[in-house]
Amino acid sequence: MAELILELLSEEIPARMQVPMAEELRRRFEAAVKTAELYHSKIETYVTPRRLVLFADGFSLTQENKMEERRGPRVDAPEKAIEGFVRSTGLKKSQLVTKKTDKGEFYFAMIEQKGKPTREVLQSILEEILPALTWPKSMRWGAYSMRWVRPLTNLCCVFGGETLPLVFGHITSNNQSFGHRFLGPKAFTVKQFMAYQETLRKQHVILSTEERKWIIREEAIALAKSKRFKLEEDEGLLDEVAGLVEWPHVLMGTIEKHYMEVPEEVLISAIRTHQKYFVLRDSNGNLAPHFLVVSNMDKDPKGAIVAGNERVLRARLADASFFFTHDQKISLENRAEKLARIVFHARLGTVEEKMLRLKATAKFLAVWVPHADLDMVDRASRLCKSDLTTEMVGEFPELQGIMGYYYAQAAGEPDAIAQAIRDHYAPQGPSDRCPTEPIAVAVAIADKIDTLAGFFAIDERPTGSRDPFGLRRAALGIIRIILENNLSLPLKLLIEHALKQYPASLLKHQPTEHETPHSTEEGKKRLLERLKKLKRHKTKPGTVVEQLLEFFADRLKAMLKAEDIRHDLISAVFDGGTEDDLCRMVRRMKALESFLSTEDGVNLLAAYRRATNIVRIEEKKDDTVYDDSPSKNTLEQPEEQVLYEVLHTLKPNIREALKEDQFEDAMALLSELRGPIDAFFEHVTVNCKSADVRKNRLLLLSQMRALVHEIANFELIAGQVENAAVETPEQRAKLA
Repeated sequence: MAELILELLSEEIPARMQVPMAEELRRRFEAAVKTAELYHSKIETYVTPRRLVLFADGFSLTQENKMEERRGPRVDAPEKAIEGFVRSTGLKKSQLVTKKTDKGEFYFAMIEQKGKPTREVLQSILEEILPALTWPKSMRWGAYSMRWVRPLTNLCCVFGGETLPLVFGHITSNNQSFGHRFLGPKAFTVKQFMAYQETLRKQHVILSTEERKWIIREEAIALAKSKRFKLEEDEGLLDEVAGLVEWPHVLMGTIEKHYMEVPEEVLISAIRTHQKYFVLRDSNGNLAPHFLVVSNMDKDPKGAIVAGNERVLRARLADASFFFTHDQKISLENRAEKLARIVFHARLGTVEEKMLRLKATAKFLAVWVPHADLDMVDRASRLCKSDLTTEMVGEFPELQGIMGYYYAQAAGEPDAIAQAIRDHYAPQGPSDRCPTEPIAVAVAIADKIDTLAGFFAIDERPTGSRDPFGLRRAALGIIRIILENNLSLPLKLLIEHALKQYPASLLKHQPTEHETPHSTEEGKKRLLERLKKLKRHKTKPGTVVEQLLEFFADRLKAMLKAEDIRHDLISAVFDGGTEDDLCRMVRRMKALESFLSTEDGVNLLAAYRRATNIVRIEEKKDDTVYDDSPSKNTLEQPEEQVLYEVLHTLKPNIREALKEDQFEDAMALLSELRGPIDAFFEHVTVNCKSADVRKNRLLLLSQMRALVHEIANFELIAGQVENAAVETPEQRAKLA
């Protein structure tokens, strides 16, 4: 059995691209060798900042031989046809075999296909895979035409201990590799994977990403503990830093005390986000005046690495300290006037215009937020975007909202307003907390619904995996805020109000080929590209409000998947737009799910489908709609009379239960239909000879359908109960 080792050595690969590319390489190679029927025992990929490695083991030196069975002419076919088949196979007639089939007796040729040498097959596979790898961003360098994520410096490929010749762009493979850029740069020969891995370790390269992560975590925890600090765990940062070093070594640096007066979020942003350092806390949970940096060198005996990182961080914190002091010289109120200089979106106006829309929407929805003071909502809405004009947010964009909170506090604004400014962007992800204070809740929902309404109105909505404006996140944020705060909020009315805040001309206007935002050729070119995109994009039918409600339904489905609530129940409750209170909706879904898990629910759903199908078929046949009330005087049989009385008794009771949010009671009332409807189908013939009686019975079934729709559209409920009530031959005869 032979090993394959492939190593692509390059300049530093961005950390975020490393693991996805290693997985893509493994996946493509695994699929290719499976197609080529090259049997193996192991395929692994590894990645470091400078190398992408593929290791596969257990290959035989040749492919297995295969026997191909090729059918020829009939045994009684003309001799020339048989001779032609024999020549095409390269065999003699005596080597053919005969077999009987459904169509007669035929000649068959058994042709042995000898397997190719594995080296040849692997060479072909790799030369096909490497150019096909899809980096998020790639580059060309020098005079070379090939593209790679960073300049490629060496291609090592070894099979069975010998070089496997590959050509990739301008590079030809060899059996050489190199260690750490500074600590072990000498070339060494590669033959076996274990020896290759050990030699890399001796030359200060740890191939396994997981091992590098383990070393960083353990050294960081130990170093923090030795100084009586605690490491603030950050798995995302750990993943990133492990992709920046091949030989990790954790060092501790110091932050000058006067910089600790800057808000904690600013310090953490500078330390973690910008410098990729780990944060430390003291025994009281406060931010410690120290940080941990992961070096790519063995040791730092003279402290030069630590001193260099302290110097870089000091410069960034000095800027932050200056911005923090300087920004407070202009109040948030005065800064709000500068928002007119910032464009929110070319077709949706400036940030000032967004702020004014947000303010109107927040005051409108505050009526449904308990304890939300309208004056404070108005004030928070006006100030919430002001920090976008500050120097601090210009340098640290991730701190928008947070800096507004600190500046509002410093200016003496009430805590509720400061918190609303801080929290109105939240939640920004599934693990981010939702605002709970009434003012913050109102402003946060208003900000997101304004964004959704505007972008949907100008037809800039998510497509596939593309969501450049974060509209899915905004919708999920609104859903979470509403559900976690148990808000009874009319979503449809809120969307309509948000849309009304936009000028009608802005929303209706679509650019034409004769209208250019710039007089330059480049401007015209961009506009034409935009027009082509609009033509390609297929807009869903319905109004913007309907499209947004459907968008919310899809997001709710994704969110409730973790709670095992079925998607079809969400669609059934959402259908028609009559229910847009998300909290009520979730309670209704859970009650419906509980009801459908009972025998009464299963049988009623089956009966509903049967009744609906009958009415739909007859409506189509008669070219009419049966939606009037049935006549009591036309009822003949006791079973239809009982069903009529039950329907008229249940209708007001179910409506009252739904009005009072008593969904379990509504389901219990609905279950009372089971007996009467079963008896109706057992004894009553719908398509009888009397036209008036037939019509009345169809109207009765239509009333039953309408009553069920008071709770949910049962037509959208799918799956396991479709065959729960199969008609007997006698029942089919009644329907004939």
